[in-house]
Amino acid sequence: MSQRIVLAGGTGFIGAALARRLRERGAEVVVLTRSAPRRRGDGVREVAWDGRTAGDWARELEGAHAVINLAGSTINCVHTPENRRRIVASRLDAVRALGAAVRAAATPPAAWVQASAVGFYGHTAQRCAEDAPAGTGFKPDVCVQWEAAFAAECPAAVRGVVLRVGVVLGRKAGAYPPLARVTKCFLGGAAGRGRQGISWILLDDLEEIFLRAVSADTMRGTYNACAPEPASNADFMRTLRSVLRRPWAPPAPAFLLRIVAPLVMKTDASLVLEGQYAVPARLLAEGFRFKAPRLISALTALAD
Repeated sequence: MSQRIVLAGGTGFIGAALARRLRERGAEVVVLTRSAPRRRGDGVREVAWDGRTAGDWARELEGAHAVINLAGSTINCVHTPENRRRIVASRLDAVRALGAAVRAAATPPAAWVQASAVGFYGHTAQRCAEDAPAGTGFKPDVCVQWEAAFAAECPAAVRGVVLRVGVVLGRKAGAYPPLARVTKCFLGGAAGRGRQGISWILLDDLEEIFLRAVSADTMRGTYNACAPEPASNADFMRTLRSVLRRPWAPPAPAFLLRIVAPLVMKTDASLVLEGQYAVPARLLAEGFRFKAPRLISALTALAD
């Protein structure tokens, strides 16, 4: 892979890992960043953008093989009205800015890979393949607006792929480190009733899905980027306790989490108490092979 890949939102947990993997595969990687560009020693080039308006950064899309858009403010915060506005605006503004740049390019990227989230399906106990309807509530509404903006901005001549990403598990960042810490302190019990789904994915597998989306001309449309074995919160935490040799922990009552999450954890309790059981039906049908298809294998790999 010797093509140029433009990565918007490439300084976060997923973006930084993906940039490294792309470089390992021989790609020229350009990261669009809202921060001051740094001189890096890993061969990744950073270019400034504001995530809202056109600028010199748009020239990087000319003749690029693909653009990957991960840009958007984190939802791991208290969902106040102001934070909700920021979460939505950061996503829509980035898509629209990229869309304008792609359309203005004389030789636009061949592919545009756009991040979304399994939160699209809302809080549900049903197994959700890609054809399942959107749920209701703030998180599904964010995803619906995000995907609709992409559909409006991605030109028909550009191969568009939407990846609805699940809960990403990485050894050094993502959901795993904080969950492992509390579990090792004998506090890794179920959240609330523990019935809410966790559609998880190992970081290594997610990187491979992005690489496939960039390179495989057959990939088009929407895919669930999560492992084929979603788990209830109770089963997830039970498996994590087993891997970390912590046989039991008290459950965390929902009412307590609604108090503690915004005050102590500075996040929204809905991120813990709500979930879905998404399955990667399209990836499996197209022959994608997961490194960690089962939860026990993923958590064991991270704990080693």
